[in-house]
Amino acid sequence: MGLDIRWPIGLMFALIGALLLIMGLAAPSMSKSLDFNINLWWGLGLLVFGAVMTFYAYRADKKNKDQPPSPPPAA
Repeated sequence: MGLDIRWPIGLMFALIGALLLIMGLAAPSMSKSLDFNINLWWGLGLLVFGAVMTFYAYRADKKNKDQPPSPPPAA
């Protein structure tokens, strides 16, 4: 079929989310705004979104591999 767009999107968001989460945990005083750790919460949100996208891509890939290939169209 081809590359499912959810794979690169999910992995990109998961990577950026993990980096922001680490930054929020490593330097909590630098990323606070109104006593709200922005890097921590946005990193967590992006990591969850990336994990959901990757899960759906994995599920679709597994579903497509389980189905037999469709016959070619008649001419």
